[in-house]
Amino acid sequence: MTREEKSIAIGDLTAQLAGANIVYLADISGLNADTTSNLRRACFKAGIKLEVVKNTLLAKAMEASDKEFGELPSTLKGNTSIMIADIANAPAKIIKEFRKKGEKPVLKGAFINDEIYIGDNLLESLASLKSKEEVIGEIIGLLQSPAQRIISALLNNAETKGEAAE
Repeated sequence: MTREEKSIAIGDLTAQLAGANIVYLADISGLNADTTSNLRRACFKAGIKLEVVKNTLLAKAMEASDKEFGELPSTLKGNTSIMIADIANAPAKIIKEFRKKGEKPVLKGAFINDEIYIGDNLLESLASLKSKEEVIGEIIGLLQSPAQRIISALLNNAETKGEAAE
């Protein structure tokens, strides 16, 4: 790879990082072609961009980025794949699903909305994160619940008064 090609690759990675709030780093080395293909397919269906990257180029892109990746560059050893998503728990769920059949992919770390997570031991926690839509749905449900109780009580009260008048 020439210097110019490296520079272009770093620029592309920097642009991808700038536009992403959810970035997972994983080791998918050792997966056979069929499993790798299935992983790529699962990522595509979930709206996750999966790309195998060179550690040095990704480290330089992280350094050039406006975002603070903390200790994440220290995980760039061995083979690294970057997973960029819109839903915080989607990559973790896919990794967890594939781990039912083998030891890989291994989570190296994640950058989620300016928070840094390092280590495969956090996979369960990341998979259980709620998406923005799930949190909004819960809040709406909580807000509707008291209003529904009041309306129900008022209707019951009106019905009992109506029966008493007869």
